[in-house]
Amino acid sequence: MVTDLAQILVASNRGPVSYTATEAGELEARRGGGGLVSGLSAIGSGEQSLWVCAALGDGDREAVRRGVGEPGVRMLDIDPQVHADAYNGIANSVLWFVHHMLYQTPLEPAFDQEFRRQWDSYRAYNRAFAEALAQAAAPEAAVLVQDYHLALTPGMLRELRPDLRIGHFSHTPWAPPEYFGLLPDDIAGELLRGMLGADRLGFLTRRWADAFTACCDHVVGGTGRTATGVHGLGADADFLRERAHRPDVDERLAELREAVGPDRRTVVRVDRTELSKNIVRGLLAYRELLESRPEWRERVVHIALAYPSRQDLAVYRDYTAEVSRLAAEINDTWGTPGWQPVLVHVKDDFARSLAAYRMADVALVNPIRDGMNLVAKEVPVVSDAGCALVLSREAGAHEELGEFAITVNPYDVTATADALHRALTMPPADRADRTEHLAAAATALPPRRWFLDQLEALRALAQVSPAGD
Repeated sequence: MVTDLAQILVASNRGPVSYTATEAGELEARRGGGGLVSGLSAIGSGEQSLWVCAALGDGDREAVRRGVGEPGVRMLDIDPQVHADAYNGIANSVLWFVHHMLYQTPLEPAFDQEFRRQWDSYRAYNRAFAEALAQAAAPEAAVLVQDYHLALTPGMLRELRPDLRIGHFSHTPWAPPEYFGLLPDDIAGELLRGMLGADRLGFLTRRWADAFTACCDHVVGGTGRTATGVHGLGADADFLRERAHRPDVDERLAELREAVGPDRRTVVRVDRTELSKNIVRGLLAYRELLESRPEWRERVVHIALAYPSRQDLAVYRDYTAEVSRLAAEINDTWGTPGWQPVLVHVKDDFARSLAAYRMADVALVNPIRDGMNLVAKEVPVVSDAGCALVLSREAGAHEELGEFAITVNPYDVTATADALHRALTMPPADRADRTEHLAAAATALPPRRWFLDQLEALRALAQVSPAGD
């Protein structure tokens, strides 16, 4: 029925809910949060919305088969091998590596027949989303497609439903033309033309938007009639400040303070053990701080919350192992009976992360390359006494926060060690003033507003230049 069609649709690999089967055979739902969830909730009852996502695990697939689901959410039960090829083979092992410039080019990439086979799966994966969106969208509905997993979906959807208002948002950096050129020429062109099927493309920073435009100029002769815009996702101040003072966070805070010990400073990082986060060089910089400035021995503790990521890929398992090995080496070298230089936690624990935010004297955020990095924005928002932010110039957040942070080249270990020393010795008044400015900049575009701004911009563009004109 036409009344069942959605006026606003979101498409993403991961949806707002996931399912796990219990021993009794029941399905337990776990709901997520974030900008898309809060954005859709802000739309109100006047317009019907739908979130199209993939069934990611056995529990999700079983939910689809049983017809179990949340109102306003449609999970796609895509063949598991197709999903694995598209998600791990292409999205996370090729597109992520290109946009984050992570390849060791003497050895990789090598785009062979296996890559082509996986690319066929990536096409099929995107086609499944395009068809589901086309089927569920009301006439002239607004469709907001998310991220590098679904780069081909806008073009496919445009062919199926030229009446729709299509937006796409990239949550990652975008590679410059010379690095994007690692992709086979036909694949690079297909990828760009897929995204250019959208009326409007959103990026986290002007730098990433300009890089995309430069790639289009170089590969396909420009962006055509597709508009681009910048929406720098910010932190949700109200949620973070309330959540950071619940009893479970206070409990974790007490545990961390006991582990650190009295009268010691803290350097805090909170990351997935994602290759782009640069955790190993951060540990090397901390080690150099202890080596070159002995006055910090027994006076500082590095709290490294390094939560496992993508452990189904060997390169990520190896990286996670190296993080643990290096942390243990630092503790073995410099630790004393009353002082453990590095505290590593690998179990994902949001309450512990917020506790670490609150007690951080220094926040270390040194990614090799990052679309935004919300940790850099979240720490100043919930810090109890103010913190100094050591921030990579390659993080998207640097565009907004760089003026009040201590900027580092993520590859320069010695300079990062010096930055840590500067941050640890920053006068309290200066630290408090910087934290206030950082928090204001970090919360300028909270998640709900970030989503609604994109929706409004897409609709305004459609009014000026309707699709298909």
